[in-house]
Amino acid sequence: MPFHAILKELVDAVPGTVGAILVDWEGEAVQEYCHCDSYDIRFVGAHKGIILSRLRETHAESQGGEIEDVVITSERQILLIGTVDPDYSLVLQTERTCPAGLARYHFNNALARLKKEL
Repeated sequence: MPFHAILKELVDAVPGTVGAILVDWEGEAVQEYCHCDSYDIRFVGAHKGIILSRLRETHAESQGGEIEDVVITSERQILLIGTVDPDYSLVLQTERTCPAGLARYHFNNALARLKKEL
């Protein structure tokens, strides 16, 4: 399946990445690639995918346009959550030391590739 290859390339290209996961609108894992227990990245993906869906629903009422992605920076990690299409999201989890610009660059490339595959 090409999803696995796209996620693997993303994780391998971004230093300090824990993993990446493609989730559906309910937060269910479609495909993941990670350097951790797959349960851990599925847990992150499920919750963050749902957060993005809720943000998109809430923001749809404003006139700012549709949300495409969200970056969450915490003390120890960076999470990038992006919309592939209305039903699918991509989540990338990296260590805080990861260069955010580099992560976003590769994340956006992966999003574009996933959009073509779906």
